[in-house]
Amino acid sequence: MTPLPFANDRIAVVSITRHGIALAGRITRALPGAHLFAPAKFRDIAEAAAPGMAACYEGKTADQIPGLFKAFDAIVAVVSLGAMVRLIAPHLGDKESDPGVVALDEAGRFAIPMLSGHLGGANALAGAVAEAIGAQAVLTTASDARQTLAVDLLGRELGWRFEASKAVIVKTSAAVVNDEPVAVVQEAGSADWWHGHANGRSGALPGNIQVVEHIDAVDPRRHGAVLWITHRHTGELPAALYTAIADRLVIYRPTPEAAG
Repeated sequence: MTPLPFANDRIAVVSITRHGIALAGRITRALPGAHLFAPAKFRDIAEAAAPGMAACYEGKTADQIPGLFKAFDAIVAVVSLGAMVRLIAPHLGDKESDPGVVALDEAGRFAIPMLSGHLGGANALAGAVAEAIGAQAVLTTASDARQTLAVDLLGRELGWRFEASKAVIVKTSAAVVNDEPVAVVQEAGSADWWHGHANGRSGALPGNIQVVEHIDAVDPRRHGAVLWITHRHTGELPAALYTAIADRLVIYRPTPEAAG
């Protein structure tokens, strides 16, 4: 099963129909510690579908969304995509804080990440759910659709953290998916960051991504993004080089355990 970037006990599985609850129960049982939420009128069905893991509520499902957003890292909803858009729209914050949200059809054919696919882990969760129930994960983020590098996920499975503003992440991500030359400068950490990256990458590193060992190999006139894996700091760079690449520089910090 696809590794998830959060604990399973922080996943809420939601369904609002009799047949959907049966599928939601399968998903809940496949994610140990997950919790099933369903309307109280289907309590017997929900408790049979996910024994000991079902919570039933009175009133409107819409009234449950604020609490789910606050209490859980991710929501899997066996609810139509359109209905989920309307349910979550009033509660959206930003990609750093919103939970990952995955929508599934009642037949269990498709798992669609619809919110916080990368940082919120919805893409990884969709992959895990699809694997568990034999569905197809429908990934629409450009880096996943094209099986290229996801700037905001590089090294995440290895425990790395990144340093960059939203504007820089947007710019560097665009450079990657638009096939601009991208420099990955690796001075620290495990070199095994492509295998298992994001939702798994079966092919070779894309041709527009060049791995180099030293930051002075970067050509500011050529590279549209610079991804620097290091324990060093920007103050150690030549001033002219830093000025030239500051608007396209993402720094990754391997943890001591992940360093290699």
